[in-house]
Amino acid sequence: MKRWMMLSAVLALTGCGGANGFRGDTGSVPMATGPISTACMQSDRKARTRTLCGCIQAVANDTMSGTQQRRAVRFYRDPQAAQDIRQSKRSGDERFWEAYSTYAQRAEQVCR
Repeated sequence: MKRWMMLSAVLALTGCGGANGFRGDTGSVPMATGPISTACMQSDRKARTRTLCGCIQAVANDTMSGTQQRRAVRFYRDPQAAQDIRQSKRSGDERFWEAYSTYAQRAEQVCR
């Protein structure tokens, strides 16, 4: 029973894509599941893979709140929503876009 618990804990933690999982630290690609990876896998983008979608989710977990991630999911279905938020002058939209931009730049660096 103890072995099962330890194995389960190790498997759960390896799926999180912790800080040492980023390229440049160990050379491996971080992996995680969540709203961004689900939207990525359900999208019609040709470049989508489980590895890529899991990596961008791991970066999202590191750079955006859960609320911000759920808001960003909409961009997969409606790219115009991203443009609308980017051009918005509302302070909440500007804060979100700053967080989203940081996430996108980091994902480009890490998930190549």
